[in-house]
Amino acid sequence: MESKMAILERRGTGAVAHLHMNAPERLNALSDEMIAALQSQFHELRETNSVRAIILSGAGKAFCAGHDLKQMTSGRQNADSGKAYFKDLFDRCAAMMQSIRALPQPVIAQVHGIATAAGCQMVASCDLAVAAQGTRFGVNGVNIGLFCSTPMVALTRNIPRKQAFEMLTTGEFIDADRAEYLGLINRVVAADTLASETQDMAETIATKLGAAVKIGKSAFYEQIEMPLAEAYDFTGDVMVENMLYRDTEEGIAAFLDKRPPNWTQD
Repeated sequence: MESKMAILERRGTGAVAHLHMNAPERLNALSDEMIAALQSQFHELRETNSVRAIILSGAGKAFCAGHDLKQMTSGRQNADSGKAYFKDLFDRCAAMMQSIRALPQPVIAQVHGIATAAGCQMVASCDLAVAAQGTRFGVNGVNIGLFCSTPMVALTRNIPRKQAFEMLTTGEFIDADRAEYLGLINRVVAADTLASETQDMAETIATKLGAAVKIGKSAFYEQIEMPLAEAYDFTGDVMVENMLYRDTEEGIAAFLDKRPPNWTQD
C-alpha cells in the first residue's frame, strides 16, 4: 500500500516494510499528525506476520527535526498556557517511541541530513540505524531553552553517559562517524548507497526465521535490564522455548543435512 499524499507512506517489498515520513517542508517534524500516523502503522505492523523487518526514513533534506515547534507554540493559547496539551503530546510521543521496541520486527532507521531532538530520539529508539555520510545528530533543545529530557531517555540507553550529557548540555551536533563510534548508529555509508544498503540489511534480517527473531528481540531488551544471574536464567528459558519451535527443529536439521531450511514462517 502507498499513498503519495500521506504524511507517512508505507511501501512494501516482500517481507520488508518501509515507512517513509513525508513532510519535507517541515523537516518531517513529529507533529500530532505524524505521531498518530506512526503509532497507527506500528500497531498494524505488530500484527503483520508476513513482515519481518521495517525501515524508517524521511523525505526531503532531513530525517526528522524533532517536535513541531510551531504546533507546540499554538498550544500555549489554551487557558492553562498549554500544560495539558504538552503533557499529552510528550505522553503520546513516548508511547510511539516505545512501540518501536515492542514491535516483533527489527526496525532500522535510514538516516540522512539531520536527526535532532525527538528525531535523534527516534534513531536511538530504533533497533538498528544506518546513516549517510554528512548526517548530523543532536539533542539541541537546550539552545532554545528546552532541555531534551524525553529524548535523553533513549539517547542514554545508546551511548555513554558523559557523551550524552555533553550533547544535551552544549546543544552541539555530532557527525555520523562520531555517532557510529559512540554506538548511536550501526554504520555510515555513502549518501548514494544509503537506501540500497539499508534495504540489504533489512532483507538479510527478513531471511531469518521470524519467530526466532521475534522471541530474540523481546528477550534482548528484557535481559539487558536484569542482573547477570537473572538474565541467564531468563534467557535459558527463552532458548528452551525457541528450541521447541517446529521451524527451529527444521533449521537445525537443514544445517546438519547441508541444505536450505524449509521454514513455514507462520
